[in-house]
Amino acid sequence: MSDADDPRDLVLTRLIPVPRRALWRAWTEPDLLKRWFAPGPYTTPVAELDVRPGGSNHIVMRSPEGQDLPNRGVYLEVVPDTRLVVTDAYSAAWIPSDKPFLTVILTFADEAGGTRYTARARHWTMEDRDRHEAMGFAQGWGICADQLTELVRGLG
Repeated sequence: MSDADDPRDLVLTRLIPVPRRALWRAWTEPDLLKRWFAPGPYTTPVAELDVRPGGSNHIVMRSPEGQDLPNRGVYLEVVPDTRLVVTDAYSAAWIPSDKPFLTVILTFADEAGGTRYTARARHWTMEDRDRHEAMGFAQGWGICADQLTELVRGLG
């Protein structure tokens, strides 16, 4: 899968002052993912992760009012400490989802001062991309990246 820019992409990148392994753990260990994945004051009470190509995940974000927002997906590519690709096009075991929205391409690259963390949200359509941007992609994913950074500083 190419990381080349696509007009349907929304991208967040940060230089995070920790080794790649710490970021990888935060994305692949359920107990760690629960601590940063949803932008506060939302929480993540459920994180079931079968991190392997073809494995599924089930992550639930909960609003402050108690509304659960379930997210299901399937891992397409898993390269430890380097790259993780997951899509919501499938809900589990290659069962198509009702409405695919995006594929997330995560990369972790060594860079002076730490790890270049790139989260690329590749949408199925420009309309999906625009809707995600209007939903607050930059702010929400930015808050999550800040929470992720705080967590992994203690894991380095």
